[in-house]
Amino acid sequence: MNAKNISRIALGTMLVTAGIAHLTFGRKDFQAQVPDWVPLEKDDTVVYSGVAEIALGASIIATPKKYRSILGKITAAFFTAVFPGNISQYKNRRDAFGLDTDERRKARLFMQPLLVGWALKSMEE
Repeated sequence: MNAKNISRIALGTMLVTAGIAHLTFGRKDFQAQVPDWVPLEKDDTVVYSGVAEIALGASIIATPKKYRSILGKITAAFFTAVFPGNISQYKNRRDAFGLDTDERRKARLFMQPLLVGWALKSMEE
């Protein structure tokens, strides 16, 4: 197995794990990231995004090679779409996932572009 496949499977596994966390043990923490302007209940938003993460992660692991590039773009778009939640957590100083200082919450903002890059790079042809 080459490095790109290992990276792809690791990304898929991370997304499935995060999705399960959305639905179970991390549910309350994930609610802290939902911006107030989202027109759904915070818990509903967390559940829907958790289901989406599980579906994306499983797809990343199982999708045939010819569809991986588009799935990488979809995953990158998902990471971009949820970024306002990270901004909201920082802006509103909401503690969750050990991000209990402004510095930690700010550092988390710089992780999102890395996730976008990981999705694109690990799924490119």
